[in-house]
Amino acid sequence: MERAINTSPVVPMINRVAIALLEAPVLGRLVGRGLTKIRYVGRRSGKTVELIVGYRRSGNDIIIGVATPDAKTWWHNFLGAGAPIELLGIDGRDRIAHAVANRDERGRVLVTVRRS
Repeated sequence: MERAINTSPVVPMINRVAIALLEAPVLGRLVGRGLTKIRYVGRRSGKTVELIVGYRRSGNDIIIGVATPDAKTWWHNFLGAGAPIELLGIDGRDRIAHAVANRDERGRVLVTVRRS
């Protein structure tokens, strides 16, 4: 069976590089157009989690597409009525918002973040 990319030992290294790029003065603005860090508190664990995610804008909303959603669980925290989320460094600021995850009939998952 093929191993999912997010279980690879390379993933933490890639995340460190992505964080460094996001935090770099000049490159951060370029990379930050499609990547950002999010922070949320896990529903069951109560632990604070930070992740790097790809996003796009749709009006005032931020849309996070979850690649390989069956291999990931973080987005389950935002099912149903959703939950609070922090967008770190979007437009040069940290913002608290509300996120709701939805899975479509083809199995794709989008997390819609409504900024206040």
